[in-house]
Amino acid sequence: MPDTGDDAVYLCPAADLADRGKAFVFDVLQWRQPARAFALRFDGKVVAYLNRCVHVPAEMDWQEGEFLDQDREFIVCSIHGAEYEPRTGRCAGGPCGRGSLTALKVEERDGGVYWYPSRDTRPVVFDEPGAPSAAGS
Repeated sequence: MPDTGDDAVYLCPAADLADRGKAFVFDVLQWRQPARAFALRFDGKVVAYLNRCVHVPAEMDWQEGEFLDQDREFIVCSIHGAEYEPRTGRCAGGPCGRGSLTALKVEERDGGVYWYPSRDTRPVVFDEPGAPSAAGS
């Protein structure tokens, strides 16, 4: 894992994210509660969101890291069919109304993808009481 000298968290090699391909899924703490997040490349740009549908707070991928619809145009919730615009996270159709996915700040640099934690979304420290086990990620 490269040392960046800042608050960035290394996620994966940039080459691992194929355009409109499988996402990189990772554990976070959202408001101190365990949650999942994902980063994917869409039209050349890496974006990241909390893996939580606006309609019902459930994980959206139909298989680990698979978030895009059959035509590879929208992020789709596998449970209720809510569709989201991959570039912005805004609802594009279905039961998500005017909502948006929770965006996470990511950056592609030096051949890697990095996530910048926020006040609300922090890295998981696996040796904290109540944190998910490292074996589960």
